[in-house]
Amino acid sequence: MSTTTPQKSKAQKSKALRGRPLARTAYAQDLSMLNSPAKRRSVVLIVLVSFGLPFLLTDDLLLILTLGMISAVGAIGLNLVTGYAGQVSLGHAFFIGLGAYTGAILGGDTDSTLVGYGLPIYVWLPAAGVVAAIAGLLVGPIAVRLRGLYLAIVTLGLVFLGDHVFREARSLTGGPGIGRRGPDLVVFGIDFNTSGMILGLEIGREQRQFLLALVFLIFFAVLGRNIARSGVGRAFSAVRDRDVAAAVVGVDLTKYKIMAFAMSSFFAGVTGALYYAVVGVFEPTTFGLLLSIQYLAMILIGGVATISGSIMGAIFITSLGRISGEIAGIIPGISSAGGGGLISVFQLEAILYGSLIVVFLIFEPRGLFGIWNRIRLYWKGWPFSY
Repeated sequence: MSTTTPQKSKAQKSKALRGRPLARTAYAQDLSMLNSPAKRRSVVLIVLVSFGLPFLLTDDLLLILTLGMISAVGAIGLNLVTGYAGQVSLGHAFFIGLGAYTGAILGGDTDSTLVGYGLPIYVWLPAAGVVAAIAGLLVGPIAVRLRGLYLAIVTLGLVFLGDHVFREARSLTGGPGIGRRGPDLVVFGIDFNTSGMILGLEIGREQRQFLLALVFLIFFAVLGRNIARSGVGRAFSAVRDRDVAAAVVGVDLTKYKIMAFAMSSFFAGVTGALYYAVVGVFEPTTFGLLLSIQYLAMILIGGVATISGSIMGAIFITSLGRISGEIAGIIPGISSAGGGGLISVFQLEAILYGSLIVVFLIFEPRGLFGIWNRIRLYWKGWPFSY
């Protein structure tokens, strides 16, 4: 009897699932990264199209998308701590700055007047994330004692503290108005700051950097998604939704809040190092409050507590400068240099930042990901979508 019961159970289960291939019978199936054939097909299609874009788009658009994809990694990091763990952070610019300067110092030119060690990317890129993560570990214990507005103000203080340190440490940063160069982008002997032949193909500088940023984004997007769907990610969500209840059921608040800040800071550090390696030159004033607000706008406009939303929001916000320039060319009264018009294109960009945040918070709190999800569900239920 005991030997036939499991066989009967399996037979009954297979009979019940006949004609329902999408039915899920275990939590592991529901938590899998690509838990439906449609998701698997769409992800493969998106990746294939992305690898083809460098040979279809112009160099200026490729640069925008490259910077957008690198910024998306930092947005994923901010979403881990703010979206998933519920710890509001306005200090993201500080951790990005730490990563940028760590990368520039370790990978910088040894012949420069500034400190530089000329180490390869395999050293300076992980080190940028580790240094930022250590700083996040130091901030983490503060997050255990504070939350909400109080935590936001404390993390905001990090931006002003970092601004002072970056300005005064001139031998490392070059100081305001001068700045320093980012590290060289050389991977497996291929210089991503120049054009040349790779595997018999002539690939330009922007095309090389786009492909590098795409691989970089895929790796960290998969890493972020795995964190979000793991036990750590579920603990983050429990802390976000009701930290007292989470503590009652056994979630270690101190451990997971510190982990959230450390992981977020690591993502920010590697983003800062690679971003300014592509940009080339940066200075201390780059890592101010505006940068933190931009990253906050990325996750609010893209979608809080979603990896896909972080990517959408980052690319959209990075493209906003180009969009502002296109609007300035259509609407009279907007100048590109700040003179001869009612407002400059930079002021228009700031206005769009603020307006979009307000509009999305009021009308679409789930951001671009929420809009995409509604469109997907509409066509999934068509013609009975009502």
